[in-house]
Amino acid sequence: MMFRDSFKYYKSRNPAPDLSNVIDLENLDCIRVRNIKAHITGEEIEDNFGLKSVEKWKIYELLDIPGLIFIQNPFTPNGQRYWITRCLKDYSKEPYKLNIDAHNILNNETWWDICFQTSERAKTLLPKLRWATLGYHHNWDTKLYSENSKSDMPTELFGLTSILAKALGFSNFKAEAAIVNYYRMNSTLAGHTDHSEMNVTAPLFSISFGQTAIFLIGGPRQEDPTNAMFLRSGDVVIMSNSSRLRYHGVPKILPASKTPWDDNREESKKNSMYNCDDWCKARTYIAEARINMNVRQVLKPGQIVLY
Repeated sequence: MMFRDSFKYYKSRNPAPDLSNVIDLENLDCIRVRNIKAHITGEEIEDNFGLKSVEKWKIYELLDIPGLIFIQNPFTPNGQRYWITRCLKDYSKEPYKLNIDAHNILNNETWWDICFQTSERAKTLLPKLRWATLGYHHNWDTKLYSENSKSDMPTELFGLTSILAKALGFSNFKAEAAIVNYYRMNSTLAGHTDHSEMNVTAPLFSISFGQTAIFLIGGPRQEDPTNAMFLRSGDVVIMSNSSRLRYHGVPKILPASKTPWDDNREESKKNSMYNCDDWCKARTYIAEARINMNVRQVLKPGQIVLY
């Protein structure tokens, strides 16, 4: 099926779609993939950013889609809690831009501070957060980036994607912009290509947490056939080389069959990377939501500023 038909098929609620052809990283017996070995070792990671040791990572490339790489949940449970909390508490406020900014809902308050109170306002506002932009702010109208509209990239997100990039041999990757998407269970992400960056040869990193998504990827044209795959909490997708400009989207969110963010909680409290009170709030959110961080390089190598 072409992209639009596939998207409509998987989005359908009645009748529900048949998921038997969806590629499943946890059951790869019949899927044409190749295993990739990481280019770095655990000893080379000074700060692990919530990652398991590199030797434990499972990395695959789809043979049908060269350049489309998957790292199956390289995060520790502690790391998942850390990143989920970061996305909700820190990336949902200034200096980052949010979809709700245009509605003047926040009066010198933050979305996080309001939404985890027991009030009618909190209940109304919580699902309204759909995206945040970090670094170079993506302009949804012009589809362009500007030197006049940017914030600093969070250092921890810059560090995380640098480690992921080095592990895959993209040693020159530099995170300069990110969009954090906040999905409710009825959310979708329409099919699109990411072509706004000056540099479309650099890979795009997409990191998922929370409930499971069906990720749909086609070809460079809407008419090209598609592949669907499950993205579970912690999974990382890298769109590189010829896969970088393919149509992709998310037609459906499904309840997660596992909750890795709940694993080993008692054991890791002493070494937690997050505030436990904050995590209690974040946990109520992620129980019925999905968060996706997609990080990209904007400038070409050697380019200092945008034109």
